Amino acid sequence: MQESWFNRKLWIVLRGDVAVGFLIMTTNAILNLGSEMSMTSARENRWWDAVVARDTGHDGEFFFAVSSTGVYCRPSCPAKRPRRENVTFFRSPVEAEKAGFRACLRCRPRSADHNPQAGSVKRICRYIEQHLDEPVTLAKLGTVFGQSPFHLQRTFKNALGITPREYADSCRMNLLKRNLQAGQSVTHALYEAGYSSSSRLYERTASQLGMTPDKYRRGAIAAVIRYTCTDSPLGRMLVAATEKGICAIQFADTDDELTEGLKREFPFAQRKRDDDSMRSWTKTLLSRIAGHKLNRALPLDIQATAFQRRVWTHLQTLPFGSTESYGQVAKAIGQPGAARAVARACAANPVAVAIPCHRVVREDGEMGGYHWGVGRKQTLLRLEQQHAQAAAAER
Repeated sequence: MQESWFNRKLWIVLRGDVAVGFLIMTTNAILNLGSEMSMTSARENRWWDAVVARDTGHDGEFFFAVSSTGVYCRPSCPAKRPRRENVTFFRSPVEAEKAGFRACLRCRPRSADHNPQAGSVKRICRYIEQHLDEPVTLAKLGTVFGQSPFHLQRTFKNALGITPREYADSCRMNLLKRNLQAGQSVTHALYEAGYSSSSRLYERTASQLGMTPDKYRRGAIAAVIRYTCTDSPLGRMLVAATEKGICAIQFADTDDELTEGLKREFPFAQRKRDDDSMRSWTKTLLSRIAGHKLNRALPLDIQATAFQRRVWTHLQTLPFGSTESYGQVAKAIGQPGAARAVARACAANPVAVAIPCHRVVREDGEMGGYHWGVGRKQTLLRLEQQHAQAAAAER
């Protein structure tokens, strides 16, 4: 054993040039590996930033998989962001599936890879976002993208559930909200968001914001939002209202979570807890949660895009205790290809229970997502169905 070790060392001494060459190659390999690892790390850091930002611009470039769920998604997936240590990146759906992950049913990552119209619609969206300060007509979009106005509108609407004009209006409104919340003056915020005049559009923006722009700007500072927190079958419930009606209904485990959520939506508002004045609405909502039908609609003060309003209005017509799939809702509002847009509209609903988005389920009958947790969705449906069955048995 010792002789073998000695002979090996002697060979290295006698063939020093070979040994040095071997050491150089090994060192270079280690350096190259380190360089590649550094480049990979930098790239994955950029990809992770895109995932956190839900950046649609990276859809199709890479896919991320989550070890805790066994699912892979596109970067813009609207689902809750996972922990970084649970994420692995892949260049294609095939790679992710070979590694044992399954496609996300919410963002459908394979559809981004194979739908030739998705890229065109994405480019149209980016163009609209960059030209909010000018009228973007169908004729102009058709010229820019080499499509007939009719075909362009139909393709866009099938993909997103709204027209290019409605998308531009939604973008302007979102930009206006950000500008007002940042403290810009109403006039500056209006023009910065692409509105051509304040006098002509003031009424429209007021109805979409749920209050006048100057009040929203102060988040509004001049707007008084009363709220209360109470126990419910779904955990702690917050009900908030302006002078016009209910503007928020939220659920959480603690009051701190609820008030923090209200603060994020109305960051500079005069938020006042007022249990007494809100007691009547709270009692009505608790009755609704318990499975009882309301004799009259609750007054709501909420903002919405044109598409969201169509979805929410339809949801309020659904029979008590019944459900529809996202696809059925899309067909009911005349947008059969907009099931995913319907899901997004349900997720954006600010007044849970009052607008019963919990009655929308997946095509296969599974619960699907719910902003306040699938468990609460199941409880709501169970209470409604139990009450409906009891009422039917009495008749």
